[in-house]
Amino acid sequence: MSYTSAPWSSGRACRHGPFPRRSIEIGAIVIGFIYAWPLAAAYVVWKLMGYPALNEMKSFAERSFRNGFSGFSGFSGFGAARHDSGNWAFEEYRRKEIERLEEERRRLEEESRAFTEFVDELKRARDREQFDAFMARRRAGSNF
Repeated sequence: MSYTSAPWSSGRACRHGPFPRRSIEIGAIVIGFIYAWPLAAAYVVWKLMGYPALNEMKSFAERSFRNGFSGFSGFSGFGAARHDSGNWAFEEYRRKEIERLEEERRRLEEESRAFTEFVDELKRARDREQFDAFMARRRAGSNF
């Protein structure tokens, strides 16, 4: 008997027969959230996905991690692009694009560094100007 064909799956109150599993399940979820919320949350997600088989969940997780997270090593990563497609022309194109993007990233980092140095120089110049004005007033004999 499948889960959806059970007499209590329609949501009707059942006065005769076994105690409805749904209420036991809801109670277990509530207790799970109180004592072990990560497990309860994982169970709710599994339930919302329609109780997929373990091998389906495994393949879903592998696809998700392979496409989104594998080979991630910071900004220089592009790890998801390192899988071999089997097509030489596409691999060559991908390699050139990754090199171009890396060069663009290096250029942007250099511009960011140069801008930070520029802003620091402006701050030093402003500080120097304020200090010189303070010293000029102090030498003139007026204490502010």
